[in-house]
Amino acid sequence: MRPKTGGSNLDNLRPNGKGLFVDQSSRGQDKPENLLTRQTKSKSEITDMVRLATITVSDKAHILSMQKFGLRETLVKSHLMQKEEDYTYIQNFRFFVGTYNVNGQSPKECLQPWLSHGIQAPDVYCVGFQELDLSKEAFFFHDTPKEEEWFKAVSESLHPDAKYAKVKFIRLVGIMLLLYVKQEHAAHISEVEAETVGTGIMGRMCDLVAGGPQLQDRRVGYGESEKLIEEKDFQTLYAYDQLKAQVAAKAVFEGFTEGELTFQPTYKYDTGSDEWDTSEKCRAPAWCDRILWKGKNITQLSYQSHMALKTSDHKPVSSEFDIGVRVKNEELYRKALEEIVRSLDKMENANIPSVSLSRLEFCFQNVKYMQLQVESFTIHNGQVPCQFEFINKPDEESYCKPWLNANPSKGFLLPDSAIEIDLEVFVSKTMATKLNSGEDKIEDILVLHLDRGKDYFLSVSGNYVPSCFGSPIHTLCYMREPISDLPLETVRELTLMPLWTEDDGSQLENPMEIPKELWMMVDFLYRNAAQEEDLFQQPGRRLEFEQIRDCLDTGMIDNLNTLSLSNHSVAEALLLFLESLPEPVICYSAYHNCLECSGNYTASKQVISTLPTFHKNVFHYLLAFLRQLLKNSEKNHLDENILASIFGSLLLRNPAGQQKLEMAEKKAQEFIHQFLCNSP
Repeated sequence: MRPKTGGSNLDNLRPNGKGLFVDQSSRGQDKPENLLTRQTKSKSEITDMVRLATITVSDKAHILSMQKFGLRETLVKSHLMQKEEDYTYIQNFRFFVGTYNVNGQSPKECLQPWLSHGIQAPDVYCVGFQELDLSKEAFFFHDTPKEEEWFKAVSESLHPDAKYAKVKFIRLVGIMLLLYVKQEHAAHISEVEAETVGTGIMGRMCDLVAGGPQLQDRRVGYGESEKLIEEKDFQTLYAYDQLKAQVAAKAVFEGFTEGELTFQPTYKYDTGSDEWDTSEKCRAPAWCDRILWKGKNITQLSYQSHMALKTSDHKPVSSEFDIGVRVKNEELYRKALEEIVRSLDKMENANIPSVSLSRLEFCFQNVKYMQLQVESFTIHNGQVPCQFEFINKPDEESYCKPWLNANPSKGFLLPDSAIEIDLEVFVSKTMATKLNSGEDKIEDILVLHLDRGKDYFLSVSGNYVPSCFGSPIHTLCYMREPISDLPLETVRELTLMPLWTEDDGSQLENPMEIPKELWMMVDFLYRNAAQEEDLFQQPGRRLEFEQIRDCLDTGMIDNLNTLSLSNHSVAEALLLFLESLPEPVICYSAYHNCLECSGNYTASKQVISTLPTFHKNVFHYLLAFLRQLLKNSEKNHLDENILASIFGSLLLRNPAGQQKLEMAEKKAQEFIHQFLCNSP
């Protein structure tokens, strides 16, 4: 949690240093005269606060989330923001912040020693959990009974001297965050926002590896750790702390602060005891559970662990803060608002806004699959407040093509101010095929519109480097040479070639049985990663993916073997390759038949036999590889269920635009599961 100062009605409005004001509040629709009065919330509104809360992504593209925002209203708010100190004062509130890695356990003991140990009841509780549920079902289906169990345990253990209202509840796989406020504060809480970030394989998962080999030189031995802990010499032990080293190197949490560690490491204990890890791995004690903060007017009052709780192999940690929040003086606020409204009433609105752009033409050279390119320009405003927005061209659904994005795409500029706009080009799986075929090009015209002003036209051009990612299976089978060595016209013709060409009697020259790019990745994994733990479940590295993509597109198989690539990066590249296929391995036409016979292996084999030859070859090749991985399950920890859950949705995809059938995901997994459990 990052406690921040704030609390006035203008917390959602902030200048970005370039004359642009950001408003993420629905109050942007209020007229100035309506700002003079505030309606209090009813009890039912307070009770339903969680359901009314919104989750927003921290992104410049969401710089103005109001459905309607008028120039006058925005100008009023910007002036109010500048005068905020004239009508607000700082008041301290008590915040409790807690973190607990529960190691997939259910609550077995009262949490009051952790949540209610202080004399004073906190005004705000922010309680975070990690490893809430370690089951595969929680990861792939986002359902877990542990969520309700721990929510109930927390709610029953809050400080007994106050009543609390739940403000926010967020869970992402095994991570859960709960936010409560005292009931008397609930009426003053609105527009609750949170940030969520999907990471890892296909946005699904990410974890920090404990005791990675790259950090061994900064770790202290098990015996020495215990000795230092017994002597309570935490500062010497802290010198070896990995997080401390990373923060000092400004690699993570830049600008954050952490209190002094005066408690012994919180990991790893034998579950149900205070004994250090006696398992085979014998993990060295470590401070794996931490609370950092960033902001102004924050005073840390306590920072401690709670040894009394023994449910997990971690100990929970808590910290209490006094945080200064800006509170509005209603009388002073009214006076400031009336003064601003009177001054605006005197302004003449006849002036037409005018801006100058630092450039109007943008060229993106050699755009590659899933590799971001950014070009920037600056909007300089004149003497009139200006509202700008990129608008749709006639008969188009969006202001730009799907591979292009303007960030931010709309905003407000004060007189004599400026803002930098980023034009971002990023080609993903949904766009790559048409760029390969020439049906689409890196060409577009953007229309920048000024409210009550003129339009400006920006030209975007460039070239796309064709890739095996986004290419059909049968197209790649007919490409005996690397795709980068083929003339663009040949690439276009082969990409547009109908799927069933292979079976209609056409005699194209010597096709391969499977794409060579697929063989290169599978062969690498077969030789190097058959015993790799958690293969296909750990994320790869972005830069390594780009190297792998270039090796596949240029046919440099020797480079693939000499680049010291992570096995997880190659594994993720394989998943991304399958995900990018415009026609999945099991063709869309066979999708419903596969779901219907997911419990009948004989019928399932019959459906596979009807696939086009190249698709059938790829299916059998991949399943043979996965069965080989299962032979090493004791070391790689893979089983049929894991592989079926990962590859089911990649090999068997719901046709675009069609309604997803009930239980379709589980049936797709059952279909693949049959082939993993049975020999061909």
